[in-house]
Amino acid sequence: MSRHEVKFSNTIEEKDVYKRDNCRLCGSRKLKLVMPLPSIPIGDDYTPASLKTEPQKCYPLDLYLCEGCGLAQLGHVVNPELIYRHYLYETKISPGLIEHFQKYAEDVLGRIKLAKGDLVVELGSNDGTLLGFFQKAGLRVLGVDPARGIAQRATQAGIETWPEFFTLELAAKIKEEKGAAGIVIANNVFANIDDLDSLVQGIRSILSPDGVFIFETGYLIDSVRNLVFDNIYHEHISYFSVKPLETFFKKHGMELVRVDRVPTKGGSIRGTVQLKGGLRKVESSVGDLIHMEIAEGFYKPARYQLLSRTLEREKEKLQKLLKEWKVKGKKIAGYGASLSVTTFIYYFEVADFINFIVDDNPRKHNTLSPGYQIPVLDSKVLYEKNPDYVIIMAWRFADLIVKKHSKFLAQGGHFVVPLPSVKVI
Repeated sequence: MSRHEVKFSNTIEEKDVYKRDNCRLCGSRKLKLVMPLPSIPIGDDYTPASLKTEPQKCYPLDLYLCEGCGLAQLGHVVNPELIYRHYLYETKISPGLIEHFQKYAEDVLGRIKLAKGDLVVELGSNDGTLLGFFQKAGLRVLGVDPARGIAQRATQAGIETWPEFFTLELAAKIKEEKGAAGIVIANNVFANIDDLDSLVQGIRSILSPDGVFIFETGYLIDSVRNLVFDNIYHEHISYFSVKPLETFFKKHGMELVRVDRVPTKGGSIRGTVQLKGGLRKVESSVGDLIHMEIAEGFYKPARYQLLSRTLEREKEKLQKLLKEWKVKGKKIAGYGASLSVTTFIYYFEVADFINFIVDDNPRKHNTLSPGYQIPVLDSKVLYEKNPDYVIIMAWRFADLIVKKHSKFLAQGGHFVVPLPSVKVI
């Protein structure tokens, strides 16, 4: 039986997912489907081999554009309890992120002057990597993250982390027990929250009068330009650009005063927000990016239709090669077992061609990929199983992977980089 015939559970209960009929930033009901995508399981739902016979539910992943404010967003929202309570991803396993967060903390502390002992709160703090740098600078820190296992390990490592979803009620508890925060941080979580109105109200309630909210999130413009379509998965329900964010913060009595562009996650932005009328002036970066977004058509469906055509062209190229290699009896593996890889596998339809997947993260070893249940093994097995071709599905890290496994190439193996244009090494 081919992997395309795997029996998925098509029964989606109402408590598991719901369809939004309005924009989560501005409330407009003018949502236009701009990029149809295949339904997929939860991207990080890699399961032990013992659960192989259990089907996994697939949820819609279609991308919509709000014609009111311009926010790109998923039309369906999966219950966060299904995604985050047993979350596997940890910051420290992602190449380059520790160094990135160290520079991040240095940048923020260089711009935002805090006194020793002031409070920094991070929402979605994960393993506490970033907060650790603020703690070393003499500040009090508190993490909030619903992944219970990760939160417990962070607390044991010295970064107090509450294993909860951030709510207005939790904000009140933080204010009562810890006092006001000089900085509230949300990195790569702002895009993951459906009720952003309540989130921002909670952030406002714990900020000191001169405090700032700093968020880092994927930048839609860079994702489209760089073909980082595989950052679209159920955890990310919003795909931000600056224009809709500026309008949204104004609605809540806050000001977006600065936007920095950073290279992580295929292109991101770091926004600095203060209470309206705060000490800081609005910098030119905000208006400059809004003008660029409008000029390049990112608030029109045609921009996303172009992205779809480009991806389809590369998919056809890869499919042609894979079919040729399969006919010749070649052994094919995949490299990468992340959330984004799940989107890649389903969109590029490579599951039937892959014998196994390798990854460097020990937590993923000896698991099965979401949905198609492809075995995930230690990357060391490349030298034991000797596949003829390895598709680097974590394609943004292709240079690092090829460099690490030059021996695989030397013994006659080939790497296949699918994007931004199909290339065989």
